[in-house]
Amino acid sequence: MSDERPSPPPMRPLGFERLPEDAMRERATHFLETMRTRRSVRQFSDAPIPLGVVERCIEAAAQAPSGAHKQPWTFVLVSDPATKRAIREAAEEEERTFYGGRAPDRWLSDLEPFGTDWEKPYLEHAPALIAVFAQRHGATKEERHYYVNESVGIATGFLIAGLHHAGLATLTHTPSPMGFLAEVLERPANERPYLLLPVGYPAEGCEVPDIERKPLDEVLVRR
Repeated sequence: MSDERPSPPPMRPLGFERLPEDAMRERATHFLETMRTRRSVRQFSDAPIPLGVVERCIEAAAQAPSGAHKQPWTFVLVSDPATKRAIREAAEEEERTFYGGRAPDRWLSDLEPFGTDWEKPYLEHAPALIAVFAQRHGATKEERHYYVNESVGIATGFLIAGLHHAGLATLTHTPSPMGFLAEVLERPANERPYLLLPVGYPAEGCEVPDIERKPLDEVLVRR
């Protein structure tokens, strides 16, 4: 193995606009108000959505920072009904086992107020699913990736915010375990499922739990 260090990347001027403070406050407040309206949706309309908009949001997610700029993520956009059906069937098989005895009682107790169970019809009803995969390493094990969970988590946050900002509803779905996603979607061995994100419009009459977020002083520590 060669000890030769890779050459540093070429540099270019940073394109950064320093805004007036009032404009900064306005932007920050607008973004906060936008994100306050984001909720997890489990009742989706089957109305088609503009997939080009979803693709732009995925492209925005791929602008996230990553360890050593390895960009260790893959986004699989699924709109084929047969594939969505296969994902639903595999997910419900895992979830049936989870709710039927694999999950600790405390976990089930915490989930009970939200009325979730093993049935996941939204995996078919939503017009699109985005399966997010984390790349353990590159095409070969010699191509190492760093801070994979952190990097993919940041990119996924970009994606969820972008989809909501664009006017689409989402749900962060993490069936346990998720190995079936790699099989159904024929992903390579270096990728592991990270998150499944149904995307679409809320169904007419959709309701969500009437819950509150923690206030700022409970999540922010000033020193």
